Amino acid sequence: MAIATLNGAVIGDEAAFHAACQAELGFPASYTSSIDAWVDCLSYLRDDDNMTKFRLKPNEVLEIVITDSKKMPQDLLEEVSFCVGGINERYEDYGEKPALKLTLR
Repeated sequence: MAIATLNGAVIGDEAAFHAACQAELGFPASYTSSIDAWVDCLSYLRDDDNMTKFRLKPNEVLEIVITDSKKMPQDLLEEVSFCVGGINERYEDYGEKPALKLTLR
């Protein structure tokens, strides 16, 4: 399983979240730092589009671990969790297994 770790203690707002994700997940330079762009990038984990530094095998999962998650803004954490669910539904709609696991510590 591939793992990406974000430090919730330093994610105080949406801008910090997107900066941390771009660095840890390897989003392209054209990443627009929006939740829509975040969803788009993580929707191509099993494709050759190079939207992240991860290229998952057919049944592989990317675990996104957020340490000190209680220090992140609650509304942002809820949005991320909701989006992970939506991304996994997108994979299932294409006949694939879910590609993301969100772990809050």
